[in-house]
Parts: sequence; C-alpha cells; structure tokens
Amino acid sequence: MLPPKIIEQRHNGMELLNLSLTELEEAAKALGEPKYRARQLFDWLYKGVTDFDDMKNLPASLREKFKENFEISSPVITKEQVSKEDGTRKFLLEYSDGIAIETVFMKYKYGNTLCVSSQAGCRMGCKFCASTVNGLSRNLTSGEMVAEILTVENRMREDLNNGSRSEKDWRIGHVVGMGTGEPFDNYENVSKFINLIHDPNGLNISMRNITVSTCGLVPLIDRFGDDFPQVNLAISLHGTTDEIRSSMMPINNRYPIKELIEAAKTYTEKTNRRITFEYTMVNGVNDSDEDAIRLIKLLRGMLCHVNIIPLNNVEGSGFDTVSRKRAGEFAEILEKAGLPVTVRRELGRDIDAACGQLRLKS
Repeated sequence: MLPPKIIEQRHNGMELLNLSLTELEEAAKALGEPKYRARQLFDWLYKGVTDFDDMKNLPASLREKFKENFEISSPVITKEQVSKEDGTRKFLLEYSDGIAIETVFMKYKYGNTLCVSSQAGCRMGCKFCASTVNGLSRNLTSGEMVAEILTVENRMREDLNNGSRSEKDWRIGHVVGMGTGEPFDNYENVSKFINLIHDPNGLNISMRNITVSTCGLVPLIDRFGDDFPQVNLAISLHGTTDEIRSSMMPINNRYPIKELIEAAKTYTEKTNRRITFEYTMVNGVNDSDEDAIRLIKLLRGMLCHVNIIPLNNVEGSGFDTVSRKRAGEFAEILEKAGLPVTVRRELGRDIDAACGQLRLKS
C-alpha cells in the first residue's frame, strides 16, 4: 500500500517561526530594515507573542510592513485535558489549515517536559500505537513544532493569574520528540526545530535536554549521530526476534534487528552517548523470561539503557498490557545481567496521553 501523500503547510507570507535569527535578519534586510529590528522581532516571537500589534517597541509603520510580509504559526487550543492522577496536560492544537495535533505537558522534579508531535498522524504502522491508526496527513514545519512549545507555555503562564508565581510552573526546559509522528520521517524539519529551540537568543534549551525517538530508520540514525551528537536518542525496539518485532512494527521488515543494533553500536561509538531502548511489553507477545534473555544477548556490552513500558492499551489494537508486577520481574532479569533498566512511570494514562496513546478523537 502506498503511503498517503504528505501535504506541507502553505502560507501567504513568510512563516517567521521557521526562521533562524540569521535568516530573519536577511528577511528584514530584504525589506530595507536594519538587523536590530529582526532581533527585536525574534525576541517577541520567543516570548510567545503572536500579534504584531503587541510588539510595542516596533514603530506602527514597521508592524504594518511585517503584517504584509510575514506570518506567525499560532495554533488554537481546541481542547485541553488535565490528568486527575498526576496533573499531566494534553492539548489538541489546530493550525490554520485545519490540521490538528496533540502535545503533552508533563511535570517532573527536574522541570517541565513537553512531548512534541513532528507529524500530523504517522505512516509507520506500528500495531500497538494509536498515532498511526489514520495514517499520515502531513509533516509539521519546524516553526509549527516551535509553536507547540510557545503555545503551551502561553497557556501555562495564564496560571499566574490563579495563584502561581514562579516561572518554573510554566517554563518548558526539556523536549521529547515522542508525540505523533516518526521524527526521522520528517528529518529536515525536525533538525531545524532542534537548532531553533537551542538558540540562546530564543528558548535556549540545552541539546542534552532534547530527546528524539525513532522506530528504527537505520540510515538516519547514523546521520543523526553526525548532526546532533549531544541530543539524546531513543530507539523503539519492542521485540527480540525479527518475527516478533515485525508482527508489531512493519519497519522491521525493511530494517531488521541486526541492522538496527549495528547502527546503534556505530552511533554510540561515534558520539559516546548512551542510547535508550524503549521496550513496550505486550502480554503474551514479548513478555516472557526468554524474551528478557534474548534482550540481554542483544544489548550486552552496549552503552545503553532499557526503558520498560507496560503497554498503554489502545482501542482496537488487539494487544493487551502486562501488570506492573510482571514489568518489574522482567526488569529484574535485565538488571541482574548488568543492563541498566527502568520501568517507565505512566503519566496521563487517564486522558490517553501516555506513550502510544496519542490519537485525534475530535
């Protein structure tokens, strides 16, 4: 079956959030404006301002010129859900062309994390994941991904009016590319997004506070190691044999486990960075002691960490989860063999915001 056509976002004017500061300076210069005007504009953008009229240190005539030539990605929050269990928030964001995506805000002791979507939908076809159910509508631009962060920060900042007085309550300092979509299937836009949010003139998010997850597009793992040696890489493994993994993840038919593990080893040798292998446990599929032993053999000696994820049930998938007790027993087998391992804490489960559950129901 051919993948659905990818439709890119179209704008009447130049989309500002797609531009680096250098590119914005060139755009301002083309309009006959000095560089410092671009820097002022860039500063407003990364404060979350989406209306040119609110950029008070710009002359009115210049604001009108910018309105005529530029646009700002400003999705509308059409739905917000708050977990009663842990305070996780899931947002449904709609862009100007009607495309909608979901993004998830999570609080941890070390700060706030946003789970960012890189595509509207997904074409990877993983059987246990809700995000791929309706296929892929289109890629998100780098600016649209930046807008996810700025939009959620603006919304969280509103809580300042409800008793919160600290920036730590709304500032996003960690980003994980684990929302809807396969980031490496939209590599160019994701790459620019990483560079944009890392810019010290903007959000200034450390490369080490950014994690990108892939289902295993082998050629791009090597490229990612060259391009972003400081960004964290997570690989969705989920199976210890090609038969098991292919039954859940069609990408394994193209890049089988042996190729994937070799690419991962090359990545760690090149970057000296630890890979996180995500292992979603599915009842009766990949949760046996034998699976644990095979996983040990696959990963022994690698610079890696295993993140055990009890399957978050997805309606219609045909898969069932395992108990936390079983996940703990599986992890203990790995730990005794010397593999670093954790069992992932389930955040936002009651609002379908947990791993593998993002799916547009609206």
